[in-house]
Amino acid sequence: MSSTNRFEVIGVPGLPLIEAGDDLVDLILTQFRALGNSFQSGDTICLAQKIVSKSEGRRVLLADVIPSEEARTLATETDKDPRLVELILSESSELLRKKPGVLIMRHRLGLVGAHAGVDQSNIGHEDGECALLLPVDPDASARKFRDEVATRLGVQVGVIITDSANRPWRLGTIGVAIGAAGITVLDDHRGGNDMYGRELKVTLINRADAIASAATLVMGETTEQMPVAVIRGLPLVVGDAEEQTAAMINRPLDEDLFR
Repeated sequence: MSSTNRFEVIGVPGLPLIEAGDDLVDLILTQFRALGNSFQSGDTICLAQKIVSKSEGRRVLLADVIPSEEARTLATETDKDPRLVELILSESSELLRKKPGVLIMRHRLGLVGAHAGVDQSNIGHEDGECALLLPVDPDASARKFRDEVATRLGVQVGVIITDSANRPWRLGTIGVAIGAAGITVLDDHRGGNDMYGRELKVTLINRADAIASAATLVMGETTEQMPVAVIRGLPLVVGDAEEQTAAMINRPLDEDLFR
C-alpha cells in the first residue's frame, strides 16, 4: 500500500510537431531543459499516444488503402469511409457493436473502444487525407523511452503512454494508459482489510489509468499542443508489486459480462 498527500503535474509546452523518425527522448529532454527543468528519478513521464504513433511512422494515407468487401459493406451500414473501415478492421480482433457513425471494436492489443483507435484528428492532411494508428506495441514503446532516459541521464523514471477513451454508462472521455513501463500499473489490495478490518475482496486500484487521467487534465485533448506531462511526487512502484505493463489492465474475456 502507498500513500501521498501531494503530487504535481508539470506540462511540457512548446514541442515541435512530431514527424516519423523523430527522436522523442531528445526533443522532450531539450524542451524540458529549456523550460528550466529536468527529469528526476521517480518522475513518471506521460506521453500522448499521437506523438508516439507519429514518431513510429503509424500515419497512413487513405489513398494507399484498398477496402475489402467486408469494409465496404460495414461502411455503408455505418456511414463511414470504407478506407477508414478497412484500417479499423485490420487493427482489430473483433467487431463488438455498430451503428451509424460508430464502430466499437476490440483492438488487437485487447483494448475495447471506438474505431480501434484509428483517428484523423490533430494530424496533418497536407499530402492527402490520412489516419493515425496506435503504436504496434505501446508497452515496448514505453520501455524504450524509459531505457533511453536512464542511459542518457542516469535517472530511473516511469513512462505512461496515454490515450482518450470512453467508458460504458459514462459520458465524456478520460485519459487512460495504453502503454507503461517502470511503474506499478495495478495496486492489488485483495486479501487485505479496510479501516474496520473487513476483508477486501475486489479492490484492485488502476494506478496507470488514474495517473494518465491526471496528466490529461494538463495535457488536454484538443488544441492545447501539450502532448507531454511529468508526474512528480508519486511512487513508481508500490507495495510488493514490481513494474508492470499496461496490457495487464485489459479484462480477460472470460470476465466480460457485456459480450
